This record gives sequence, C-alpha cells and structure tokens, in this order.
Amino acid sequence: MKILVTGGAGYIGSHTCKLLAHSGHEVVVYDNLSTGHREMVKWGPLVEGDIRDIPSLLSAIDRHEPDGIIHFASSIAVGESVQDPGKYYDNNVTGSLAIMRALREAGIRPLVVSGSAAVYGMPDAVPIPETAPLAPINPYGRTKYVMEMMLGDFAAAHSLPWVSLRYFNAAGADPDGETGEWHEPETHLIPNVLRAVRGEIPALRLFGDDYPTPDGTCIRDYVHVADLARAHMLAMRYLLDGGAPLAMNLGSGRGISIREILSAARAATGRDVPYAIEGRRPGDPPMLVADASRAAEVLGWRTQHSTVDEIMRTAWRWLNR
Repeated sequence: MKILVTGGAGYIGSHTCKLLAHSGHEVVVYDNLSTGHREMVKWGPLVEGDIRDIPSLLSAIDRHEPDGIIHFASSIAVGESVQDPGKYYDNNVTGSLAIMRALREAGIRPLVVSGSAAVYGMPDAVPIPETAPLAPINPYGRTKYVMEMMLGDFAAAHSLPWVSLRYFNAAGADPDGETGEWHEPETHLIPNVLRAVRGEIPALRLFGDDYPTPDGTCIRDYVHVADLARAHMLAMRYLLDGGAPLAMNLGSGRGISIREILSAARAATGRDVPYAIEGRRPGDPPMLVADASRAAEVLGWRTQHSTVDEIMRTAWRWLNR
C-alpha cells in the first residue's frame, strides 16, 4: 500500500507511519506542523500543508497517488474545546470535510479516520459497544460525531469507503524509543504522572477521589499506541479488500483507575508520584471501558502491548530518552 497520513508528525500518526513502513508499505506524511513535530517524520517524505487547504490536498494526492488516506490531523484536548469550540469545529469538522471533498474531486479512495470514545458521552453501561447511543457532552466529542455523520453521507452519495476507529485512552510509546507522546501543553494523564515524578511539574492534579468506583478515582481503558497503529493498518487493508463502512471501538477492555496508574508509575520508576486532589471536572464519567469485540471480529485485532506495565515502561523510557 501507499498511504497518505494526515497528522503523521503527531503522536499516533508517527507510530502508524513507522509500522506501515516497517511492514513494507510506502508512507507520505501530510502535516502543517502546528502541533506535530518535524523530528517525528522519519518513515516517509513530508508534505507541509493544512487539511483545510483543498488545493494543497489535491496537489499531494495528484503527486503521490496514494491507495488510501489515514486521517489523524485534529485538535484533541477536551478542556480546550470547551473554551474555544470554534477552533475545534474548524480543525476537526471543516478539516475532515475538506479531505472528503478532495477525495471526491481527486478520485474516491478508502479513508480511515481517528474517531473517539467521546462520542458516547456519559454511557449508561460499560463495557461500551458501538451500538450504544451517541450523545457527546463536549465540543470535541461533537466534532467527532459530526465527522462520522459526514462520512456516512459521503458513503451514501459518493461510495466513500471509510472506517472510524473510536479510541479510548491512547497511551505508551514506541518500544524502540523512536517516537512517543509529545504535546505542548501536555494534557494527558500518564505523561503528566511521569512529569510529576521527574519534578517537571510540582504535582499531578487528581480530579476527584469520590467517584462510585472501588478506590474513588475515575476508571479508564488505556490502549497502547502500538496497538492503535496496528488497527489503522488493518483497517486500511480491510477497506482495500472491499470492506463496508464501519465504526469500531479500540480499547483493551480493561478498566484501570487513576490510583492504579499511580501504583504502576511507582513500579516503573521506583519513585512516588506527588499529587494533589482537586474537585471533579464537569462531565467526567466515573468509568469508560471499551467493548472492542467488533474490531476483533472484523479486523482480527487484539491488543498485544496494552498492559499497564508496558504502557508505563515505554512512556517512561520515552520521557527519559
């Protein structure tokens, strides 16, 4: 395969580029480097461009003639989406629409996109199947919901083949240390746990210890970025083999509490994690765990690296690289 990867200079995108290249496929990275990093582009050429720029997209597609597109380029911080919803609708909705319009004009090709468990909002029960109601509770989740609705409309009107992979909590880093999580500012739990261990921040902010969970802290489903990368490659192959449009959850199926994350960090680093308990954040569900059986059945995908120990060990190695 020859794949155009939008957002390929970012966290999950760069891991997917590495896996594709090491699996014998050609990779072209399309990224405006607003949040991605040039240093992460190691497995194929870089085309600097914005996904909202349709002429630039068309030029890249015409020049490189990819078999399909994997679309990672988006804004991802839930808190920021509440403060600046316009940015999220512009990047995530307008940008995704531009990719679909470019494919309509350049010739329809399969499209694999980064979805999100945020489309489920506050679920009634866990683990969460893809058939659960879609009721996002923040602008970030709503942009991912709208993106999936657009994909459905383009499939009906233009026969666009697509897969949306609804991530739960992406975590960990490349086992070889060649790429990893690098956000500015960093909003994800595990990097901030490890930054607190290293003294880069005074303490981890732990939002709420009075949830109806065994230890009072939120429970989440953490999936290793290497497992996510493999799912994207499998999803593209599925579409190129004629697979039908589909949304699929990606998660380990295991819930881990924040206090368990702190214990895993202590085991991986040999140090205690300084933390300060604060009030709950509005809209944080007590528990989010994936039912990823559809990805297992359709793609043959199962997690291979998503134990909390491996996630923490690879993240710590990356941070100390």
